[in-house]
Amino acid sequence: MSRQDHRSGQPDQDIDGFFSTARVAAREQAVELPGDDYTRYLLDLDDPRLADVRGLDYEEFTRARYEAPFLRDLLAFWRTLYDEPFKGLTTDGAVRAGLYELPEHPVLDHAPQSAAERMLAALSREERKSVGHSVTAREWRAWSNPEFVVHRVGLRLEDLAPEKVRAVLDVVRASLSPEGYERVTGAMELNGVLGELVGLPKVMNERSYWFSLFGSPHPLAPWGWQLFGHHVAVNFVSAGGRHVIAPVFLGAEPALTEERPPLFAAREEAALRLAGSLTAQQRASAVVYTSVLDPAMPEGRLHPADERHVAGAFRDNRVVPYEGIRCGGLAPQQRTLLRALVEDCLLLLKEDQRAATLALHDAHLDETWFAWYGATDGSQPFYLRVHSPVILTELDHHAGVWLGNRLPARFHVHTTLRHPNGNDYGRVLVDRLRGGGE
Repeated sequence: MSRQDHRSGQPDQDIDGFFSTARVAAREQAVELPGDDYTRYLLDLDDPRLADVRGLDYEEFTRARYEAPFLRDLLAFWRTLYDEPFKGLTTDGAVRAGLYELPEHPVLDHAPQSAAERMLAALSREERKSVGHSVTAREWRAWSNPEFVVHRVGLRLEDLAPEKVRAVLDVVRASLSPEGYERVTGAMELNGVLGELVGLPKVMNERSYWFSLFGSPHPLAPWGWQLFGHHVAVNFVSAGGRHVIAPVFLGAEPALTEERPPLFAAREEAALRLAGSLTAQQRASAVVYTSVLDPAMPEGRLHPADERHVAGAFRDNRVVPYEGIRCGGLAPQQRTLLRALVEDCLLLLKEDQRAATLALHDAHLDETWFAWYGATDGSQPFYLRVHSPVILTELDHHAGVWLGNRLPARFHVHTTLRHPNGNDYGRVLVDRLRGGGE
């Protein structure tokens, strides 16, 4: 299918029925920001995107999606990335050592361990076999965020009895801060909202997620868990008294409803306040591209699935150079806004663990970069990245997949969080505890 995009003068072509070229086509004009009324973009329930897959379960839907040549090519590319040995995200291909330390006097948190042990006791022998992996298994890296299945790792929540689902979610609750648990389950609930809106509750619902355990639950020895599915991927590691929650991918389409505020409202508010505080000179450095579809972007910078974000699924070893403005020169109030933004990205960590990770951010402030794509006044969709030797986090506004907005809008959001230089999945700390050093 093809139609003319009157704002760019370019033909807007469907790539595979779900993605269109408009989402990655450069345009001279500013990208208009739709209001928060996502209901204006609901597809007709007779639209082939919906009607052709109605009634399919997640496995049947996956098989149907695999027929698309674009998706087959994408899956083949993801497979090459997954097959690479883990190295970690870097700025130049070289991993920097000496950035992550275990606490000298750890304060032990037994709650995640206890919840995991209760969950294991509730599972059958076969379920325990399916859910468990070694602490360094490559299945850590199998997570993805689409609604179709890429890797079947662990247990699928919607296939479990309700009491077993509760036991799994108790592990998640015991491992995260209360507000972090609310954000994760909020994204899962919004996935259920989307499934109902488009009439595909068997494809997208609150339980469309895979869960795995890695290692044996212990207060000091390394272990962790993984929860992933559509718009949610959380990797939790406990090692020597430190908690690492990375990589994290959280998003939503829609990211709000009449009953609930936008999922990332606090983060967007801090980001816009920071961007709006920039002087003309600072803005000239921080604003890398004047639009999320800026024609100045090099070939390959935009991807139909990832759009602008660089740290999503299977990007564990990506080389991402710094861009934007170096934050050591920010004014004190701007540094405070930056810290609030980073703290919101670390919301999943319990308060003491969050403070320890924020201390890493503070220690590397002079090596932290803030990049922005788009207008800084909130009048357009935007992309942001905060990037240092120890933290990379992004927020990106996306075009619709299940909604009809063919250009980015603030009611479809993707966010990422990683620990560069090898500490995604807590790998630096895990290797140190296991005697492998860095």
